[in-house]
Amino acid sequence: MASKSKSTQIDHIEVVGTYVAPVRVLQLGLIDRLFIGSLLLIFGGIVLHAPLTVFLSTHLPEYALLIKSWKELLLALAGLLLVYVLFKRQAWGIFKHRLFYAIIGFAALLVALVPVLFVGVEATLAGILANLRYLLFFSLVYAALRLYPQTKRIFIGTFFAGAAVVMIFAFAQVTFLPHDVLIHLGYGPSTIAPYMTVDNNMDYIRINSTLRGPNPLGAYAAIVLALVAALWALRFKALSRRWRVGTGLLAGASLVALLASYSRAAALGAIGALLLVALAVYGRKISRAVWVGTGLVALVTLGTFYMLKDTQFVSQVVLHQDPIEGSEVSSNDEHAESLTDGVARMLRQPLGGGVGSTGSASLLSDEPLIIENQLLYTAHEAGWVGLVLLVYIQATLLVLLWARRSYWLALGVFASGIGLSVIGLVLPVWTDDTVAIIWWGLAAVALGAPLAKKGRQ
Repeated sequence: MASKSKSTQIDHIEVVGTYVAPVRVLQLGLIDRLFIGSLLLIFGGIVLHAPLTVFLSTHLPEYALLIKSWKELLLALAGLLLVYVLFKRQAWGIFKHRLFYAIIGFAALLVALVPVLFVGVEATLAGILANLRYLLFFSLVYAALRLYPQTKRIFIGTFFAGAAVVMIFAFAQVTFLPHDVLIHLGYGPSTIAPYMTVDNNMDYIRINSTLRGPNPLGAYAAIVLALVAALWALRFKALSRRWRVGTGLLAGASLVALLASYSRAAALGAIGALLLVALAVYGRKISRAVWVGTGLVALVTLGTFYMLKDTQFVSQVVLHQDPIEGSEVSSNDEHAESLTDGVARMLRQPLGGGVGSTGSASLLSDEPLIIENQLLYTAHEAGWVGLVLLVYIQATLLVLLWARRSYWLALGVFASGIGLSVIGLVLPVWTDDTVAIIWWGLAAVALGAPLAKKGRQ
């Protein structure tokens, strides 16, 4: 049983939700600690999900499904604990906002589509989890920050600790570790590839770090870079020397990881996110001469790339075109084919193809299908209505984050969210456990955390 808790009020008006009672700093009882601890375990452990589950599943194959489902089990536990806490404190009003109504509507739609377009028990369950776990995690973390605002620093510290682990290992892979080092953990053809290449060219090794592949690593690096940029832009003078050095090293390692992932979409997303941070903070201070100079630099850069398009690096790494070496079918062709097929399927299937009919979940069905676009992926899973709902959820969330852009975390999450949307044009970015859990969890912290009066827009 949770112990009775005393509270003190904080002057704070909520940005999200119509529950306008003052935020209270609650002394944590047993149930409260279990709830927060389960969320922190997911938030911190998700960056090690791939290597740990591969290693344990390889050595304990009879428990493979249970091992891979650790985060879903913790989500279920956290959900039950939150129901108890909200019922006891009569705090259901924290979810009275159109954002959460849309999330509930999206979840209800997925459940309603199951009997209409059934693709099998295993694929359906996997599809429901893939489409809803990050939305559930967002809702749970938001509730945690509303109920226990003093945990904000713990969540932020957990993110930076996890980012340090990912980026240090990525830097080690680039510098001195063998490119196939992950095979010692069980990586391989039947689990996760220990590394990839640019169109089968061994001169360009694409690293994974602790994520499921190079593309998720690039997307994760874009998130880290955007948050560090926002922190430095808005809070640099207030940072201690230790934080300045630490975040600087983290940003440098993240840049190395981004480049070593050879993910063009992630690079574009990161550039876009960094530009958004710069514009949000310094946009009104930039003179016309600087704008003109920036435009000229951009034109010169594009012209330089065009002139160097036949060089080995540009043709292979940037354009993925190599007439001499590499594979006969480039990743450009694969992306184009997937995009064309996804659009055609969306136009002829208003209800989609069924929950679990796309991505890794579809590998458990009789007709596996990979669609390399987040919007088309959602359309195939949940139909036209589901696509509209998810776009509405993301757009509403971004608008709410922008309203809090004076807070560095909100600005960084907003900018990285735009960057991930760019990545989502060629990759179903929310299907990766780590990227989705980290970004939506950070968004929940940014929106649920109380702000001082002077920090509000």
